[in-house]
This record gives sequence, structure tokens and C-alpha cells, in this order.
Amino acid sequence: MEKKILRKVLRFVLPFYLFTFLPLSASAQKFALIDMEYILKNVPAYERANEQLNQVSKKWQAEVEALNTEASTMYKNYQNESVFLSQEQKKAKQEQIMNKEKAAADLKKKYFGPEGELFKKREALVSPIQEEIYNAVKEISELRGYSLVLDRSSDQGIIFGSPRIDISNEVLQKLGYGK
Repeated sequence: MEKKILRKVLRFVLPFYLFTFLPLSASAQKFALIDMEYILKNVPAYERANEQLNQVSKKWQAEVEALNTEASTMYKNYQNESVFLSQEQKKAKQEQIMNKEKAAADLKKKYFGPEGELFKKREALVSPIQEEIYNAVKEISELRGYSLVLDRSSDQGIIFGSPRIDISNEVLQKLGYGK
């Protein structure tokens, strides 16, 4: 008889407990925000890496533009000379122009393509900095008990975030760039 009563009580109390107290414990999770743009702007190594990338990008862009200019010049010369050329000479000139244009396109892809040299250089220069920031955020999160850290600069879903939960300056201090 006591077991029947206990079962009835548990059938009522257990769902009541799950629906009443469990959501309260879930809401006790701690959250924090960081502003990755702000952090990166205050990391000198990131600024140096960006400057290096800009310089190398300009250099490579100039190489690509030089090939495109050569192809354009070759085409203009071809148009001016075409009336004096035989069919074989025209065909040879057209092939030279197409080869130059292809060389420019190939060089552009080599430097600026999805797996190109600029991508690889960016990975080599920026990834260690991002890893360092990630580790600092992780340490602070574990120390303070944060369940979730959001980047306010990249997430368009954040409409408002209290400055009290922004740990960007703390991350910078952890990295040795105190503010």
C-alpha cells in the first residue's frame, strides 16, 4: 500500500520537479561576450600580419596587372597590324594573346584563389594569433565558469549585450596587451 502511494506521489512530484526546477538550474549558466574586432585591433602582431599581407597582395596584384597589360597591348597591336598579316600570322598572334591572358588568369588564381598563396600566407600569419586568443578566452571561461562566449562583432543575432559581460579587455590583459 505504501508503495502505491509512493508511486502516485512520484508520478506527480517528479514531473512537477522537472518542469519547475530544472529550467531554473539551466538558466543559471553564465555567458560572456567578446569583441573580436576590438581585440585584434589591439594585438600588434595582428596589425603587423595584416600589413605584411597587404604588401604581398599589392606586389602580386601588380604582377597580375602587368601580365594583363601586356596582353592588352598585344591585342591592340594585333588589331592595328591585322590587315597586314597572313592567316597563319593572325592565328599565331591570337594564340600568343590568349596564352598571355591565360598566364595572367593562372597567376591570379595561384596568388588569390581559394587555396592560393595569399590564403596560405594568411593562415600562416593569422592562425597562431587566433589560436592564442582562443586559448586566452578558453582559460578565462574555465576560470569564471562561462558556459558560452559569443563574439559580438561577428554575430548579427546579438542586439544588445551588457558591457558587464564583455570580457574583451580581460582577454587582452591575458595576452599581455592590458587596457
